[in-house]
Amino acid sequence: KTYRIRVHNVGISTSLNFRIQNHNLLLAETEGSYTVQQNYTSLDIHVGQSYSFLITMDQNASSDYYIVASARFVNESRWQRVTGVGILHYTNSKGKAKGHLPPGPDDQFDKTFSMNQARSIRWNVSASGARPNPQGSFRYGSINVTEIYVLKNKPLVKIGGKRRATLSGISYTNPATPLRLADKYKVKGVYKLDFPTEPLTGPPRVETSVINGSFRGFMEIILQNNDTKMHTYHLNGYAFFVVGMDFGDWSENSRGTYNKWDGIARSTAQVYPGAWTAVLVSLDNVGIWNLRTENLDSWYLGQETYIRVVNPEPTNKTELPMPDNALFCGALQHLQKPQKITSDASINGNGLKLLFTLLNVLRLPV
Repeated sequence: KTYRIRVHNVGISTSLNFRIQNHNLLLAETEGSYTVQQNYTSLDIHVGQSYSFLITMDQNASSDYYIVASARFVNESRWQRVTGVGILHYTNSKGKAKGHLPPGPDDQFDKTFSMNQARSIRWNVSASGARPNPQGSFRYGSINVTEIYVLKNKPLVKIGGKRRATLSGISYTNPATPLRLADKYKVKGVYKLDFPTEPLTGPPRVETSVINGSFRGFMEIILQNNDTKMHTYHLNGYAFFVVGMDFGDWSENSRGTYNKWDGIARSTAQVYPGAWTAVLVSLDNVGIWNLRTENLDSWYLGQETYIRVVNPEPTNKTELPMPDNALFCGALQHLQKPQKITSDASINGNGLKLLFTLLNVLRLPV
């Protein structure tokens, strides 16, 4: 039989390598997009990413088989004790899994193999089903780009005596009033629509700076990772086309390497240390959408921004109405309605015990 297995990396900072002893992983889908089906012996799954594999039970049933998820691009001797191990059991299996765990890629300090593997993941343009369809064409490579943003991160810096993470020289700070509510109720001074199209050359600063996207525009975003660790970036509300990645600094000539036909459409893309990743996104979803690193400590310290997309038409029927239970705060706290709190929302003793158990299981080495 063949089974579909979906694997998610729901961690906060560490890439994983997933593999099953003696079994091929036939990649079929990632984050809502069908892929060109290819076999892998193992696959790197970065923070926030998900994949679907088709696994055929075609091996000898003399024993069970190991399922392994191990940390990538870290000190392996330190992280070996938190390697996740499961068991694939055939119904007619005659014994327990045996031998050593199947090894992952032996390239802790060389990320070329991982990047080439990422480049090999392509969109299945002949498969049926829902898919992004910007401007009535699947040929995203022929759509005119209307906006270009080069977003560069760096190692942590100090701003005002505090450690901060930046994106293009700006460390984002959350305002007291939510951005979308500030727009709806015309509250001034909550944020600035001045996020730079290229990294700042002056000293870094802390601001609530937002990207001003054009409704139904086609934006090119270059994510440049000048940090020493792996980052993945996620954009809420959209799937973007991953069209290129390479080591070094991105330049105008880098566009010559773009995949303009079957780059995968997804919402979370990895950016290797000392490398760049380019994505294209059709801004057809009205709202204010978070673009952030999935590395939790960097996100907490300000490595994020928002893309604001507004429909200029007087009757904005492209956005759902605000829900009745919206929470108001900051300059709009006087609009807050009393909240109904039910017993269902509380954590009982067993739930609290389960929570602490999960926290202990997920605890990482220090």
